[in-house]
Amino acid sequence: MIESATSLFDTGLERYKAGEGPDTLIPVFEEICDRSPKIAAAWSCLAWLYLLDNQPERAYKLALKGVKLEPTAPQGRVNLVIAMLETRQTGVRKHIDVIKQMMAMEREIKDELTESIEDGLSRKPDWESLKKVKNYLS
Repeated sequence: MIESATSLFDTGLERYKAGEGPDTLIPVFEEICDRSPKIAAAWSCLAWLYLLDNQPERAYKLALKGVKLEPTAPQGRVNLVIAMLETRQTGVRKHIDVIKQMMAMEREIKDELTESIEDGLSRKPDWESLKKVKNYLS
């Protein structure tokens, strides 16, 4: 039986939360994006995995696609900002401002992003661009 993209996404997320790394999860999320290219969260997850895997150029393209599909997704914007910093793109401030507005409107968004940032720093402690984003948002 072929697993649905949604089921595959949920399984991939659980595997990530259990500590699995980009090396095994990138192919999973690439398959999800291939099967269901309109799922913005899948593009965002794939971008995050590429950022963790030190591939910011690929992450930038994926994060951009995720933000285009769902401009109101705060994690997607965070991923885009990180990729922009790592690839020396301009325009970071406008995305930071949008994220700050989202955080001001919903406490839950701030909590989720804080948790995500801490997760990223626990997996990649010397992640300078993520530390910058953390400072921008605090």
